[in-house]
Amino acid sequence: MIRVTFLGTAAARPTVGRNVTGIAVQREGEVLLFDCGEGTQRQMMRYQTGFGLRHIFVTHIHADHILGIPGLVRTMGLQGRTEPLTLHGPRGSRKVLIDAVHLGVERLPFEVRVEEVSDGDTVSFEGWHIDVFAVVHKHNALGFRLREDDRLGRFDVERARALGVPEGPLFGRLHRGETIEVDGRAIEPADLVGPPRAGRSVVYAGDTRPCERVVEMARDADLLIHEATFVDEERDRAVETLHSTAAEAARVGQEAEVRRLVLTHISARHADGPDRLRDEAAAIRPGTRIAHDGMVIEIGYRDEGDDAGVNS
Repeated sequence: MIRVTFLGTAAARPTVGRNVTGIAVQREGEVLLFDCGEGTQRQMMRYQTGFGLRHIFVTHIHADHILGIPGLVRTMGLQGRTEPLTLHGPRGSRKVLIDAVHLGVERLPFEVRVEEVSDGDTVSFEGWHIDVFAVVHKHNALGFRLREDDRLGRFDVERARALGVPEGPLFGRLHRGETIEVDGRAIEPADLVGPPRAGRSVVYAGDTRPCERVVEMARDADLLIHEATFVDEERDRAVETLHSTAAEAARVGQEAEVRRLVLTHISARHADGPDRLRDEAAAIRPGTRIAHDGMVIEIGYRDEGDDAGVNS
């Protein structure tokens, strides 16, 4: 299961009900953090995501996306952390992020690395990846896509038995694509294994104007998290500040044919009453949700009938 927890959903500054930007993604025991606004470590405690993360992905270096880094690393240090932590930020962010790490902290008991990434880069893990893409905002802003490798096709156990394949290691070899021999007969994986099954994908666009690069990267995603700072009547302000309206974000989700669309980065003027944002978006892309702090979305595999669900 992929579990997405919205730690902060406000734009620019916190409000009574919303912290600034931070999203935790848990997958197979791995915890990732996307952006780290002020107070993020407190939100991680509150919503029980744990601090066992090894990577933080920063979309851009505006204060509401990075000011939580000093407090988070300080908390980790006081908890006795020794494992290294890697910050992935856009081109030109290294000095700002290093300064943030050491702000008010004389010494950390663990190493913090900063790696600059840019459009087209991929940070790979075993069986899954974080794809990096450019968006339309300031300071070389980025978006990120969590993308899993395709999984093996379904193994037909009953047919394997009918062909005389003994249960055990030979099942595994066939499933992994090896041809085996049973009683002098060659048995091919294609006889027993279905086509590969798609992995899951989660796209976080960060702060951006609506753009084709987001549509491209979010195509058929299980979840797209897109900013919606303004309502449609504030579109001139959205253009000026390189943000999106709820209606514009909904059109991006509609064009990309995503399975779930959740809007975040809500302006303080709409923070306590986001109904207009929701209504504008839902008129274009039905089912669009407005994120709130503490919202959790769990994403299972489509072919197993375990689609994305909201547990908030």
